Amino acid sequence: MTSTSSPDLRQPDSAFATPEQRWAAVQARDAAADGHFVYAVKTTGVYCRPSASARLPRRENVEFFADEAAAQAAGYRASKRAAGDQTSLAIQRAALVAQACRLIETAPLPPSLDALVTVAGMSSFHFHRVFKAATGLTPKAYVNAHRATRLRDELNAADGTITTAIYEAGFGSNSRFYETSTALLGMRPRQYREGGLDAQIRFAVGQCSLGAILVAQSQRGICAILIDDDPDMLVRHLQDQFPKAQLIGCDRDFEQLVAQVVGFIEAPALGLQLPLDVRGTAFQERVWQALRDIPPGMTVSYAELAERIGAPTAARAVARACAANCIAVAIPCHRVVRRDGDISGYRWGVERKRELLRRESQD
Repeated sequence: MTSTSSPDLRQPDSAFATPEQRWAAVQARDAAADGHFVYAVKTTGVYCRPSASARLPRRENVEFFADEAAAQAAGYRASKRAAGDQTSLAIQRAALVAQACRLIETAPLPPSLDALVTVAGMSSFHFHRVFKAATGLTPKAYVNAHRATRLRDELNAADGTITTAIYEAGFGSNSRFYETSTALLGMRPRQYREGGLDAQIRFAVGQCSLGAILVAQSQRGICAILIDDDPDMLVRHLQDQFPKAQLIGCDRDFEQLVAQVVGFIEAPALGLQLPLDVRGTAFQERVWQALRDIPPGMTVSYAELAERIGAPTAARAVARACAANCIAVAIPCHRVVRRDGDISGYRWGVERKRELLRRESQD
């Protein structure tokens, strides 16, 4: 085992950067230090979090590590109390993140990071890391996703002006909103309210071994990849999604894009890197991002995916978010299976899901 302390050089602004500061935190069992470092005891061969309730060791027997992985690499093992301490800490962190999410969702204007950090009682660095681990999004991304959801709800309301919708969604001024409106909606707000009026959606229908496939692209990126046996049904689905948009049939350049998607379906090892126009609730976007992190050839259960986004009791909601995904294969909801491994619940048919997984497992 190494005998030298290893301050966390990745956190130069941390209040726990030096051995002296860390030892003081251990003596105080300071929960605010959890996540910044762990301490290990040479005489017992175990490591603990700073707030651990274990008996305080002698200072000369203690060394510090940036995280648990570093302590384990040095030959230490977690103390018997660590599991209980970690569970308690996880519950505490989940409560703080939930509190921050409620503040984001109920505040008239989006709270600043400083305001969220103050409520959580953490450093900015620590809060940012804990929040992303729990939700799958950075605090800023969560604020933007929630604000986009509120904006869509306000624009879809029968009454009220666009200006009212902008302010109700938490934008302090029209100018600030219009700087980001296209990124949030994929089109101008009046176009969105009118079902995509005058918005241009380029699309093409092709054929692959799984049936007919439709690929559609907005100004932001791919907004739909749909699969069905009936090509006409695919076009009707796109029209329902953007009832007043200007749907433009493909040209030769766009056919190359469709060919790229078809090629990925036929040979998943080719990979698929496309800009996506993803629009959903904050929860849906967390699920869809987690789906994109599942490597080809791997599967997870709905319950496991719920745990990955920090919502372990939301397996049913995760399944609904997968069903709402309208960008097949690029957002790979086919990689989610039931807890027992059974293949079920695919928007484009269970047999297609089974075939996609078979192809990925062979690469």
